[in-house]
Amino acid sequence: MDIFEKCYTKQKYDLAKELGVYPYFHKLYSGQDVLVNMEGKRTIMLGSNNYLGLTNHPKVVEAGVKALEKYGSGCSGSRFLNGTLDLHLKLEHELAEFLHKEAVVTFSTGFQSNLGIISAIVGRNDYVICDKENHASIYDGIKLSYGKMLRYNHGDMEDLEKKLAFVPETSGALIVTDGVFSMSGDICKLPEIVKLAKKYGARIMIDDAHGLGVIGEGGRGTASYFGLEDEVDIYMGTFSKSLASLGGYMAAKKEVVEYVKHASRPYIFSASITPASVACANASLDILKAEPERVKRLADISDYMRKGLKANGIAIIESKTPIIPIYTYEDEKTFVACKLLLDRGVYVNPVVSPATPVGQSLLRTSYTANHTPEILDEAIDKIKEVLDILKDYKSQF
Repeated sequence: MDIFEKCYTKQKYDLAKELGVYPYFHKLYSGQDVLVNMEGKRTIMLGSNNYLGLTNHPKVVEAGVKALEKYGSGCSGSRFLNGTLDLHLKLEHELAEFLHKEAVVTFSTGFQSNLGIISAIVGRNDYVICDKENHASIYDGIKLSYGKMLRYNHGDMEDLEKKLAFVPETSGALIVTDGVFSMSGDICKLPEIVKLAKKYGARIMIDDAHGLGVIGEGGRGTASYFGLEDEVDIYMGTFSKSLASLGGYMAAKKEVVEYVKHASRPYIFSASITPASVACANASLDILKAEPERVKRLADISDYMRKGLKANGIAIIESKTPIIPIYTYEDEKTFVACKLLLDRGVYVNPVVSPATPVGQSLLRTSYTANHTPEILDEAIDKIKEVLDILKDYKSQF
């Protein structure tokens, strides 16, 4: 059998291309902002994770330029060897201080962070108890660890307890959950998770990629939101969202961080974050600390959009975050909706099976602190127009 056979078999994306509704890889001619130039025309951006609106902030851009001029374009090695700059150490120190943790270690990407943390901490005889809607990088980190995975139904604490009760007393257990779930925008049930972790002697790791800068005191994330910072053993997060850069991090006790730094293959064998990316993340963190009102502004903008969508009879998944999914139900209808919206100057992200259960496809919309009511009102009108057009849509797949 030819291993490439699968590559030549017609896929769902081929059908979408044939119908002219392929929703991926649209070309941008501008940076991330509330208004972008996509495919050569003005487009309202409702699909970015630029939550605090810092990707074009003058201080962030200036920091990146200065780092590029001083340190060059890259580090040409891993942090373990020649790739540690004073910039890396400064960011780690300031981030640890901000998150109220003893230490931080940074990784080259957020995806790599989950690979590196979980594969280092979890051994062959350990168990990871994983929410079914966790990010793909968590699943891949578990595979790389050779530990045993037990999945619990999304947000189902009874099911989580059943899985914890199954873990032998001789094995270690790590509960891993997204803090803010990237597709639905809902927040994990951390108080209940903490109680169960204590009952069964498990540790807790939160993927706060969509929590940092979004919820919690001053944007400190999920544990802060619930007042449970001391109860979470490991925070993981990214710089590619609220901190307007690229990279990821782990925050934990000093001994845990030191262990991961010396045991994590994705960390040891990858080049370190580029100087410009580190500097941009650090500048963004400085702005977040100096301007916590951005977090409040983001919450207000998100609430405004939720109310506007519901007032127009548009079905959404309820949340308290800037991620607002809109139901389209069918995969093909989701692709068509994205196409019609883009034609009208609005970009949203399609979420289809298997990322969602069959029949629960979504338009994932997300918002930034820089959106204005005028822009959002315009987007709401166009979303309603498109969904009304598609009420009687018949599948062509």
